[in-house]
Amino acid sequence: MLSTLRNAWKVPELKKKFLWTILLIAIFRIGTHIPVPGISKEVLESLAQSGTLFGFYDLISGGAFSQFSILALGVTPYINASIIVQLLTIAVPSLEQLSKEGQEGRKKIQNITRILSIFIGFILAFGTYNLAASRGATQDGGFSQIIVVLISLVAGSTFSMWLGDQITAKGFGNGTSILIFVNIVSQLPVTLMSLYTLKSIRKITIVEILLFVLFMLIMLVASVFFSLAERRIPVQYAGKAVGNKVMRAQNTHIPISIIGSAVIAIIFSSSVMMFPATLAQFFPNSKVLASLTTSKYSLFNRGTWLYAVVYSLLTIFFTWFYTQITMKPDEMAENLHKSAGFVPGIRPGNATEKYFEKLLTKVSIIGGLFAAVLAVLPILMSNTNLQGIQFGGTSLLIMVGVGLDFSRQLDSQLIMRHYQGFLK
Repeated sequence: MLSTLRNAWKVPELKKKFLWTILLIAIFRIGTHIPVPGISKEVLESLAQSGTLFGFYDLISGGAFSQFSILALGVTPYINASIIVQLLTIAVPSLEQLSKEGQEGRKKIQNITRILSIFIGFILAFGTYNLAASRGATQDGGFSQIIVVLISLVAGSTFSMWLGDQITAKGFGNGTSILIFVNIVSQLPVTLMSLYTLKSIRKITIVEILLFVLFMLIMLVASVFFSLAERRIPVQYAGKAVGNKVMRAQNTHIPISIIGSAVIAIIFSSSVMMFPATLAQFFPNSKVLASLTTSKYSLFNRGTWLYAVVYSLLTIFFTWFYTQITMKPDEMAENLHKSAGFVPGIRPGNATEKYFEKLLTKVSIIGGLFAAVLAVLPILMSNTNLQGIQFGGTSLLIMVGVGLDFSRQLDSQLIMRHYQGFLK
């Protein structure tokens, strides 16, 4: 990887892409430290450590949420809008038709996603302000302050979305993913400082720190392995005549990622499990919500073993569900049949569709089991002396996925410009 980066830096065009990416990331990180006026950040810092969805928002915003900066929402509204539009594409025929219209259709869907992200940004900004106001974190709570907070947060979210698009156009890979990656990496010094603090007060020993580092290295290797792992479905294409040319029969395969839906599945399952605790932050006087998060018989009590079990089962279910609705076994079988292809030993049509469905189920269960292990890691850590360490399996999976995608993008750029050297 280091040699690839060194070779890419020697290419003037790729060097320009690196410099643009670094500049845009620097601007983004500067924005995370510009506070919204009139808001006390102490309340949001406690919310970010309360084990609710606010902690996840703070993680992917690089600590901007707990500081209540103008980029506190970050790319969260855009991520939510992207997931909603992707699900609606499956349910709404007009959006599904747009997704099949090539580049123009994707541009229209992208514009719909951006507009929806602005509306979601207003909703999240208003909810965040009300939560801060209910905890006494605002100075006057007047209408003018509400307007200032809403405009600041939504403008910051829109600016983050624009920066992501610029990194995509002028840099490498998906700009939104790179921003999330940078935000997660920016929290690593906080994690190291937390370890140092726990060691200073003698709550943990150097042996426990070494075991923690060793365990995270093992999970890193496992995440890389599962991210690169794929199930290859063998496919044969029959020979056919196209005009004056005769296309020869060929053998190939369809790659199926093992954990392609893992991150989305963890986000869905964590949203379900943390929803009562998040609502309890908005309604602190509600006895029903309090009992849901504190009763030892409740599914949503983070301190019970039942919480971890239900969390794991939901993660496996959402991995299977999201894989089925995005891969679409019926369309895979139909497209394969239209292109004169077939799976060896499987009849075309319904038999191929059932084969794909059964195979995707097996793959998604394996990926779901690994995703469930990553999801419950923070819960297991909270029951040890390593409390308050903001580094979970989800962030590790995101970092590995974005890092591998960046590496592939860089390799493809080098091959495009130096293909003769690679062939020799």
